[in-house]
Amino acid sequence: MLNEALQFLFDTLLQPFAAILLLRFHLQWLRAPMRNPLGEMIMTLTNFMVLQARRLVPSVRGFDMATLLLAFAIEVAYLVATLVLQGMPIDMPALGLLMWAAVKLIKLSLYLLMGALFIQALLSWINPHSSMAGLLGVITQPFLLPLRRRIPPLGNVDFTVLLLLITCQLILIVPLRWLEGLALNLV
Repeated sequence: MLNEALQFLFDTLLQPFAAILLLRFHLQWLRAPMRNPLGEMIMTLTNFMVLQARRLVPSVRGFDMATLLLAFAIEVAYLVATLVLQGMPIDMPALGLLMWAAVKLIKLSLYLLMGALFIQALLSWINPHSSMAGLLGVITQPFLLPLRRRIPPLGNVDFTVLLLLITCQLILIVPLRWLEGLALNLV
């Protein structure tokens, strides 16, 4: 019973915090405006860690490596805590654990992109001029524009969002599931 409660706390606190840090990394990488409710919430939740980490970890070619490394470290901590709760020994191979954490962050990135696509589609029907529309556009456009150059709208219906969602799902199913299995075999 205590293990279930601890696992619930890890699933509720650590995993989403890693996702928030990863979202901050992606928003900065895509040069998204942070002067909106979501951006300000992310900055407020993560500044206490990110600003300290930036003193030690410099940016590399415009990538906020401090935020990415924090997301990676929290994902590793989440995986270690989960494995320990399941009765696995603490002396597990580091290579498998690090590879598993990297695959989980790639999966989280794809889920964040898919969520942004879904919310953007909903907002385009409900309120296309909301304050979130610009932010979601910055997130999704770098992935949609190459598809839109090759696939024209059919009868004023843009199928590139659906195609990108299908592509993300296929990436999750085939290569990432294989990589995750490979990492789990190393653990």
